[in-house]
Amino acid sequence: MRTIPEALVKRYEAEGWWTRESLGEMLARGLAAAPDAVFRVHSSARPWSGTLRDVERIARRLAAGLRARGVRPGDAVAFQLPNWMEAAAVFWASAFLGATVVPIVHFYGRKEVGYILKAVRPRAFVTAERFGRMEFEPGVCADVPVVGVVGRDFEDLLAADPWPDVAAADPAGPAVIAFTSGTTRDPKGVVHSHRTLGYETRQLSERYPPDIARQIISAPVGHFIGMISAFLIPVLRGWSINLADVWDPARVLALMESDGLTVCGGVPYYMTSLLDHPDFTPEHHLPHMRFAGLGGAAVPVAVTTRLAELGITVYRSYGSTEHPSITGSAVTAPEAKRLHTDGEALPGVEIRLGEDGEIFSRGPDLCIGYTDPELTERAFDEDGWYRTGDIGVLDEDGYLTITDRKSDIIIRGGENISALEVEEALLAMPGVAEAAVVAAPDERLGERAAAVVRTRPDVPAPTIEEMRAHLERVGLGRQKWPEELHAVEDFPRTASGKVQKFLLRRDIAMRARRE
Repeated sequence: MRTIPEALVKRYEAEGWWTRESLGEMLARGLAAAPDAVFRVHSSARPWSGTLRDVERIARRLAAGLRARGVRPGDAVAFQLPNWMEAAAVFWASAFLGATVVPIVHFYGRKEVGYILKAVRPRAFVTAERFGRMEFEPGVCADVPVVGVVGRDFEDLLAADPWPDVAAADPAGPAVIAFTSGTTRDPKGVVHSHRTLGYETRQLSERYPPDIARQIISAPVGHFIGMISAFLIPVLRGWSINLADVWDPARVLALMESDGLTVCGGVPYYMTSLLDHPDFTPEHHLPHMRFAGLGGAAVPVAVTTRLAELGITVYRSYGSTEHPSITGSAVTAPEAKRLHTDGEALPGVEIRLGEDGEIFSRGPDLCIGYTDPELTERAFDEDGWYRTGDIGVLDEDGYLTITDRKSDIIIRGGENISALEVEEALLAMPGVAEAAVVAAPDERLGERAAAVVRTRPDVPAPTIEEMRAHLERVGLGRQKWPEELHAVEDFPRTASGKVQKFLLRRDIAMRARRE
């Protein structure tokens, strides 16, 4: 793990940002305060309904069962599950035991899961027998001492009597290892301590707008933000928990009316897929979409403006698995800041820009390193700064705007093209719901821009001539115009909904080789 400068440790402790409370202690305190809050899984595969008290009892029975099988504080417990009740039980049980929780996105395949299990060497692993394209493969976890499979033998892990305690844990020690969502060749294991994760949970909870307690959570709990939103913040606030194991806009719209559930943002796709669905009606659904906290991917101005015009209060944020909450706007911030920037530095967070505009950050919610020491060495300096790899600008009021990623720049014949700039222009084109611009191989120029678009339902894909005419109308320089255009029904996505541009680049390059 990285060395955190002593001056920062003292400051974070003095400000109360870092406490001595472990993840298990925080959960036990919250669950005791609101035991009758509803816990519901909206699923066609494995629906469930009960209370937080019911799930805590299962979690404590699981904790007793795992403890009897040798799981001790500091051991890793991994799970690969959809947004089901059993995922909460594993997460809470691990925290009570002082174990390090390793959530794995449920649609990761054998290669990714095998890599993760080899990297963390868990004492126990809980997965599902099958869900969608996911199916349990015994060989992938052959070296794990304790394995439980929901739908087959998970209940065998539960002891008859619940474990009543919370194991002591070093607040500076690992609490969660969250693997990044697949935008690199191999997942990166990001390690958060009890105090970094505790601070992130508290500060994110305090920034939630009012009247959103009954929100539906579809972000996979194997992903960092889904995990916090599902298993930590509601417990801290005494709220009900409503999970969905798939993102189905029609089902979500129906639950807004039948159960009064809310949707409050996420990646832009979550909001636009609801607005574009034929079942959407402003009078029935907008009252359940009063706020839209957007982040986790590039946030196009075309989307924030569209939402604001419908009366939705939009606010943006910026962070990553490594540093979850770097900047953000309050719901009370001026509209121009909320719509057009990624917010200002959050409490305790410091940001600075390198000579090339790269963003460096540090703060009490910054992770303590990677499972791979070489990645830790490259990403952090001795003063505690994290190299984000993102490019941004700061305005005169200290609000940050992400302009690109270093790896998201297309170099066409020596000319740098910002993919984000071209995407923003394409999103202003009628009928275009999403756009991604990536580098395509070019024998003459080295690289050229390729556009991939998803149109709204029942809208035909634009032709390349129509795209060029639009880009000329909006004044985008000709050297930035994409030289090829592809239409898709949907994009390959990470667990958090981000478009996996490396897959788009690969597919376009393979197509070019075939041609």
